[in-house]
Amino acid sequence: MAKFALTIVEPAGPPPADLDLDSIMRDVDALDQELRTAGLWVFAGGLEPPTRAKTVRHEDDALVVLDGPYVETAEHVGGFTVVEVHDEAEAVAWARRFAQATRLPVEVRAFR
Repeated sequence: MAKFALTIVEPAGPPPADLDLDSIMRDVDALDQELRTAGLWVFAGGLEPPTRAKTVRHEDDALVVLDGPYVETAEHVGGFTVVEVHDEAEAVAWARRFAQATRLPVEVRAFR
């Protein structure tokens, strides 16, 4: 079994006004429960928006804490689920289901 991070990629800015967030969260909760029941769920969580982030940098032999994300982008990590599955194909299958549930891109990346 291998661990994979399924990372939800959100666009920057507020969600569209017509977005049914309650429905999306029900779908995501159902997938999380299915993963738990199958014994594949390791950890999951949503993240605060990038504006609430802190970045710690090493500059000139000092550590500097900055408000905000490391880089400014049109997208950011909104949350993630860590699964322990048999192979990458199984991780991608779960990512497809999360992409369908969230209507957002989902990056699949194996742990080293």
